[in-house]
Amino acid sequence: MPEPLRPYRQQELLNLKGANVAPGPLKEHDRVYDYDVYNDLGDPDKGANHMRPILGGSREHPYPRRCRTGRHPTKTDPKSESRLPQLSLDIYVPRDEKFGHLKMSDFLGYALKSVTQAILPTLHTIFDMTPMEFDSFQDILNLYEGGIKLPNSPELEEVRKQIPFEMIKELFRSDGEHFLKLPLPQVIKEDKFAWRTDEEFAREMLAGVNPVVIRRLQEFPPASKLDPKVYGNQTSTITAAHIQKNLEGLKVDQALRSNRLFILDHHDAFMPYLNRINSLGHMFIYATRTLLFLKSDGTLKPLAIELSLPHPDGDKHGAVSKVFTPADRGVEGSVWQLAKAYAAVNDSGYHQLISHWLNTHAVIEPFAIATNRQLSVTHPVHKLLSPHYRDTMNINALARQTLINAGGIFETTVFPGKYALEMSSVAYKNWNLTEQALPDDLVKRGMAVEDPSSPYKVRLVIKDYPYAADGLAIWWAIDAWVNEYCSLYYPTDAAVQADAELQGWWTEVREAGHSDLKDETWWPKMQTLKELTKTCTTIIWVASALHAAVNFGQYPYAGYLPNRPTVSRRPMPEPGTPEYAELAKDPEKAFIRTITSQFQTILGISLIEVLSRHSSDEIYLGQRDTPEWTAEQRALDAFKRFGDRLVAIENRIARMNADPSLKNRNGPVKMPYTLLYPNTSDVTGVGGLTGKGIPNSISI
Repeated sequence: MPEPLRPYRQQELLNLKGANVAPGPLKEHDRVYDYDVYNDLGDPDKGANHMRPILGGSREHPYPRRCRTGRHPTKTDPKSESRLPQLSLDIYVPRDEKFGHLKMSDFLGYALKSVTQAILPTLHTIFDMTPMEFDSFQDILNLYEGGIKLPNSPELEEVRKQIPFEMIKELFRSDGEHFLKLPLPQVIKEDKFAWRTDEEFAREMLAGVNPVVIRRLQEFPPASKLDPKVYGNQTSTITAAHIQKNLEGLKVDQALRSNRLFILDHHDAFMPYLNRINSLGHMFIYATRTLLFLKSDGTLKPLAIELSLPHPDGDKHGAVSKVFTPADRGVEGSVWQLAKAYAAVNDSGYHQLISHWLNTHAVIEPFAIATNRQLSVTHPVHKLLSPHYRDTMNINALARQTLINAGGIFETTVFPGKYALEMSSVAYKNWNLTEQALPDDLVKRGMAVEDPSSPYKVRLVIKDYPYAADGLAIWWAIDAWVNEYCSLYYPTDAAVQADAELQGWWTEVREAGHSDLKDETWWPKMQTLKELTKTCTTIIWVASALHAAVNFGQYPYAGYLPNRPTVSRRPMPEPGTPEYAELAKDPEKAFIRTITSQFQTILGISLIEVLSRHSSDEIYLGQRDTPEWTAEQRALDAFKRFGDRLVAIENRIARMNADPSLKNRNGPVKMPYTLLYPNTSDVTGVGGLTGKGIPNSISI
């Protein structure tokens, strides 16, 4: 930076921090990047049912910071920020972060406004007049084959009149009598019932929409980390007798030592909240543990599912648990299908709350704010990271307005209900930036072991783990690119230490953006080139590949909600009860009446159909919005090499998906794993429900 321009750069940074902006609501034309807590989710002026705890700024509810809007406090609670009208999308973000015209056209023409202005009131009208339930899987399939037949009524006709013509075209058939004919989800395209197999149930833990939770079992029976002084004995009740017959002749300790036992464990995450959730009255949730065995053919077999509830005499008495094992015939087979559904409900909630919202959307926003406040646009790290923040602050603001707010679509369709975001703040207490690096995450979960001879420095325990196999290749490509780029500007560790803007950025990330965790010892010190490159690689990985892996498979996998139910509404039937007799007589109806209701199903899949779409102006990993993003030819050459590596990874993924020996790549549903297929060559501007592609940023 030439010396005469330095004062202008410093003035620009002061402006971005809001130094010359008066207190109060920020205006559309402002370019102020500042921090605030999540005190705008509730609406206490509407009454107690709309109150929500403030997330951030307390030991009880720590949280990443979000962008300040400056709106006035509510009348009821001066610590809570007032909300905009429900249908308003004019929530403040700095004007540089606003969606571009094409993106906003896509978003408004097809997305949240459609859901809030058209789908939600129409559903309320229909269900107020005629409460409805699905009775069979065919009823659900009709959503994709013919839509919902609308009753004739003056109320519904009035709703039709209020919906813009563009929305009518999207939501109604031309005869005006059928509503919401949805695209066929990929999980049922080839086979309508393969999703019910045990193999597919297990495969989706490795290649589904939430492949980031499964871990290798390292002790048996599985233990709990909940405080026994508060929650009593929470150790699993799964015994060797439950699983021994399905271990291909191995004893339990042999299977454990040979790294062939795995667990999907949602017990500790949900147990402390079960009484509160189940007291809401319209749902019945268990805390689940699912034990799995790695078969000799490389696929996983579920061994047992444990469903747990708090002890009726109080939490300190521990859990009350029941264990279910695989069965494929009669009422026992129907009970097993329900056990898998309860486990899937837990996984759906954890996916949306933590894997998706918290661990990508929420944690990245403070980095975006700090980058703009501390690093001038000419700074090499600003140039490196800014493409990976594109649209993130805008989509997060819209989420606070319409999706994750009190009474919003998320609370309506996913089981934690009013406790959803509060529960994510409990998970944030254990968030660790360094463990978001894919190799570190895999080692922590026991899904990989350190291996210096590997190009990725780790070796997978399950070779055919599509998310991890593709993810490590992407991680390696990002890491190589970041190392090449940063080495151009920081030839020594001393150069990192001497960069005042860089050090100011890193201090602010910790002390302002993630201030509730600022005293954690795991934060990198930002004193070496290695710390800089690892941190930047992790930020890019989270904002691009990790988000792609947990977002764009939502409709392909969960658009058919029996495969990924988001709510369970009643307990597992007990022998001798009418519910058990119903299960024996009509297992389809009993299954469907247990999981997500018709209203929640239609609203939920309408939303994830929007959230799973790539916009028509998407910019994918390895692409830039302008080829002249830097004048440094060496940086451009390094970026070209990055793009070439991604193309090679695309070819590798295509070969692996065609390899019949890798059974987890397609599974019984014949659905190839493409969520980490970079899609760098897509310059068509088509977008849509492609089920592949890694955008640069969290843009939806």
